[in-house]
Amino acid sequence: MIDRRLLLAAATAGLAAPRIGGAQGTWPDRPVRIIVPFPPGGSVDTIARIFQAKLAEGLGRPVVIDNRGGASGSIGGSEMARAAPDGYTWMLAYDNEATNQTVMRLPYRAMEAFAPVSLVATGPLALVAHKDTPYRTFQDLVDAAKRAPDTIGYATSGVGGLAHVSTTLLSSQAGIRLTHVPYRGGGPAVQDAVAGNVPLFMSNIVIISQHIRSGTLRPLGVTTQGETRHVPGARSFAQQGFGDFVAPTWWAFLGRAGTPEPILRRMHEALTRAITDADVKAKIEEQGCDVQASSPEVCGRFLAAEIEKWGRVIRANNITADS
Repeated sequence: MIDRRLLLAAATAGLAAPRIGGAQGTWPDRPVRIIVPFPPGGSVDTIARIFQAKLAEGLGRPVVIDNRGGASGSIGGSEMARAAPDGYTWMLAYDNEATNQTVMRLPYRAMEAFAPVSLVATGPLALVAHKDTPYRTFQDLVDAAKRAPDTIGYATSGVGGLAHVSTTLLSSQAGIRLTHVPYRGGGPAVQDAVAGNVPLFMSNIVIISQHIRSGTLRPLGVTTQGETRHVPGARSFAQQGFGDFVAPTWWAFLGRAGTPEPILRRMHEALTRAITDADVKAKIEEQGCDVQASSPEVCGRFLAAEIEKWGRVIRANNITADS
């Protein structure tokens, strides 16, 4: 009797194992969701939609973009942190994900809640002025701001994002005080910047490149170490006397911690093929950034370093969600 029970248990276990493996082996068997933690029209949404079709082709299932904007990306991040680790919910994170870890009291910690998959792209931020403002150079702005502190506003995609934190650092180094005008995302911010409703805008190039080319927005400086091909003729702030000021923006693809390793590997492979496809890569880089397909390990180390680096700046300048 005992032997028969053991044989039955062993047989049952043997039947169960293939079902688990089979579930991972057939993933995905339904549409896959990518959370974009910002509204339509911003850089994260733009980049996600560029590789969406190619990723769906590689996975063999529809890929759905789910815009969860608000609270500087933290609403989407919180939604991702609550998702089941089954490989059907992913997130295209923006640089805000690193700064939010210090600026806000979040219900999750990024390095614990998420499984890094790959960097997708990096690029410069640019501080631009509307063409009708008197600021033709960054020095013009510095002079004006020193004459009238706290009277010149600059827009960003949200409180505590890299654009906000880096402009705070830049202002401190320049000895000026600007007024932060946060928006719910890059899409709404660029609309007001182009309309001239706010004089300055610190943004990635993805959503402002066409307006720079048209002359509506005038670049006063970029956050790379030197000049960048994405904003021809614009000098970096490092070149303008702020030698240690470097603040590249970035986008990274994240899964839910606990997602089975075979699914993470398959997604990494499909994503890499999608973003390095010649047509997709060209379209992403046309937006003003550089594709940076990476290993999950490199992506994880990069995210941890960004959290640490900008956390120091946030704490030193007492930046909070109410800043």
